[in-house]
Amino acid sequence: MKTLDVEAVQAFVLVADLASFTRAAEAMGSTQSAVSLKIKRLESGLGKRLLERTPRLVRLSSEGTAFLASARHLVAAHQAALGAFAVERRRLVVGISHHLVGADLAQVLTRMNATDPALVMELHIETSRLMLEAYDSGTLDAAIVLRHDSRRGDGELLLTEEFGWMASPDFRHQPGEPLRLATQAEPCNVRAMAIGALDAAGVAWEEVFVGGGVATIGAAISAGLALAALVRRVAPAGSVDVGPRLGLPKLPDGEVMLHSSLTDARARGALRTLGAAFRSHAR
Repeated sequence: MKTLDVEAVQAFVLVADLASFTRAAEAMGSTQSAVSLKIKRLESGLGKRLLERTPRLVRLSSEGTAFLASARHLVAAHQAALGAFAVERRRLVVGISHHLVGADLAQVLTRMNATDPALVMELHIETSRLMLEAYDSGTLDAAIVLRHDSRRGDGELLLTEEFGWMASPDFRHQPGEPLRLATQAEPCNVRAMAIGALDAAGVAWEEVFVGGGVATIGAAISAGLALAALVRRVAPAGSVDVGPRLGLPKLPDGEVMLHSSLTDARARGALRTLGAAFRSHAR
């Protein structure tokens, strides 16, 4: 009778969810080569090719698709068995900049829960400035924010996000008229970045909508009221970068930083999973 290595099955599920050996290795606190070896042994034991690998893409094979649901059940059953020993619930208080929260948040939380079902995630969404202040005051265990102070030496660089001048596909700007802009209320570093880029390029602009978070700015974009400087990943579905068409200045990329001083293995593991999920969805 064949037996399955649960850790190898978990690695397969992570690669399937994150579409990356690298991200799966980060979530497991392992290396890409070790994860690859586990899955190769799993495939050998099953006599099936579970993943199709190319230099730029990892995707499920037909056999992998058929196996995935059963693999999830096996990993869940394994975690439930470990839970029989009354794994202590752990609360992790995390703050995330609203500029980084998009429609993929549900998938990120699903991955967190699958990795540690006994983890209670308390999530705060606000500006990077307020999240950093809360972290520094001890209110948060960790903060994921856009870097806005190059002099600050702490924090781990998670990824770099691309900004674009996002608008609805039918957004029109009449030459000679000020550019209609949707922004976050002051103080906001993304607002300052966008306005600074337009002023430096000599582009006239006017604020026609001031939002209370990225969701409200996204609504203004979808309604065709204005365009906005947004991380491409969190822009509303169907929106496009109209910067090239309108000849607008290119916006600098944003560095996403993870700040945390937690040292226990369980918390660090959860933060590794969180970081890997963010990197995966930012591809």
